Amino acid sequence: MNLNDWLAHCEKLHPHNIDMGLERVRRVSQRLDWQWNCPVVTVAGTNGKGSTCAMIEAVCRHSGYRTGLYTSPHLVHFEERCRIQGQSVEASHLVPHFERVEQARQGETLTYFEFTTLAIIDLLCHSALDVVVLEVGLGGRLDAVNVVDADAAVVTCIDLDHTEWLGPDRESIGHEKVGIARAGRPLIVSDPVPPASVISHAQAIGADLWLHGRDFHFSGERHQWHWIGRERRYHGLAYPALRGANQLLNASGVLALFEALRQRLPVTAQSVRNGLALVELPGRFQTLAGQPTLVLDVAHNPHSVAALFQNLDAMG
Repeated sequence: MNLNDWLAHCEKLHPHNIDMGLERVRRVSQRLDWQWNCPVVTVAGTNGKGSTCAMIEAVCRHSGYRTGLYTSPHLVHFEERCRIQGQSVEASHLVPHFERVEQARQGETLTYFEFTTLAIIDLLCHSALDVVVLEVGLGGRLDAVNVVDADAAVVTCIDLDHTEWLGPDRESIGHEKVGIARAGRPLIVSDPVPPASVISHAQAIGADLWLHGRDFHFSGERHQWHWIGRERRYHGLAYPALRGANQLLNASGVLALFEALRQRLPVTAQSVRNGLALVELPGRFQTLAGQPTLVLDVAHNPHSVAALFQNLDAMG
């Protein structure tokens, strides 16, 4: 079977696209017996997850680390969901890991997302990487990615989306997102006004909580911006290559993450500057030159549409 055969197989296993819960996924992951030899970072949130993951990956690559990234969904080809060293993985390299998940499944009914997530994480675990970044698909607490006991977590901006699954308000949604936090491990919250549910849960489990405005700050000028953390600070940074005012919130959370992981994942100031200046991510306020100018953006909820409107207005 090739990759397309496996994807067609995954579409037929479960009657629903979404089945919230980790019991089935956890049992299969335990049979796969993952042994991580590098730091793993999990990223959740309503908006900004993809940009945050891309910035983490870019800074790590410019620091000389061998990186692995899982993100979803894809724009054109399924292989985009898994990147190693900044490049989409080859379809043939995924196939053995789909086979491993099928063997470990032992009759468990997995959704398309759950099966493919397990296969990609299995590949990342066996790829001799220095750092792995995992983007949550939906929510956090019950998302398949959360079976991995990550070394650090980032929660980006939280707003209304997938309310039929996550709850009707920011407090309910925040409770689901913060489920990726772990006791005693860094939790970076990029949202400048996070729901109380995020803070209370982090405090209840004893996470190392990093809050925007308390543990890290940023300020911007016309051509540069500045960041201050608990012990580190950066001045005169160029604006991130990803466009939009909201990207400073994402970049600020990324810098907090690197300070929190400085003992296990040290990065230089130059790699931070280069990574943020050269990061790329299709579909995030991506402009294509020509007449007329084309703007490609994946905004799909009220919060991200408001940001898109603001960014378009700023173009004049």
